[in-house]
Amino acid sequence: MIRTVRLTKIFGTEEVETTALNAINFEVKKGEFVAVMGPSGCGKSTLMNIIGLLDSPTSGECFFDGVDVARFKENQRTELRKGNIGFIFQSFNLIDELTVYENVELPLLALKTPAAERKRIIEAMLEQLKISHRKKHFPRQLSGGQQQRVAIARALVTKPKLILADEPTGNLDSANGEQVMQILEKLNAEGTTIVIVTHSAEHAARAHRIVNLFDGHIITEQIGKKFTTTKLIIEPAILPEN
Repeated sequence: MIRTVRLTKIFGTEEVETTALNAINFEVKKGEFVAVMGPSGCGKSTLMNIIGLLDSPTSGECFFDGVDVARFKENQRTELRKGNIGFIFQSFNLIDELTVYENVELPLLALKTPAAERKRIIEAMLEQLKISHRKKHFPRQLSGGQQQRVAIARALVTKPKLILADEPTGNLDSANGEQVMQILEKLNAEGTTIVIVTHSAEHAARAHRIVNLFDGHIITEQIGKKFTTTKLIIEPAILPEN
């Protein structure tokens, strides 16, 4: 489903440059549950933003369902995200002025789903995530765990092929964090491909595979209890030709 080839992302100005990702080769197969770990600033969120089509790389290739999207323009990335990719963020990213129902409705409005079908889908999703009794409430009236369930409902409502979860349990207590992980495991068991960024070794261990990043490089991969160490060859990042 996802494959990158020498994926590189450089941030900065003419005076200072920071290489967030340095020639990364990364792959996620359909139906996998992959955890990405590493210290703060190692490139985890940058990788998620690129494979989630929120940003484009400086150089290299990035394939989504066999299509190289690395050079896609913003409007092309936006169209491809619709109905294909769902996002779950640590900070929930709910709109305070909208009710629970309205927040979950947003992706369906973007897809121009008819009103009657929207209502059916939203109510079923809120019931599934045990948040339907709060559908008329606003985010500020909810607990952290409830807000994250709303964010998950919003991510799932279009039945996307891929869920990207960036520290989805980071702002939750252990009980609510466990509920979120159980929801993600259930989704994966039903066939949804999931990539999660986490600092929790316990949560990462529930994925099929763990990828460890350090200073913009993949340094190890773990499948079950087996570690694979990537030989780290530091090369200058390749910039695209003008």
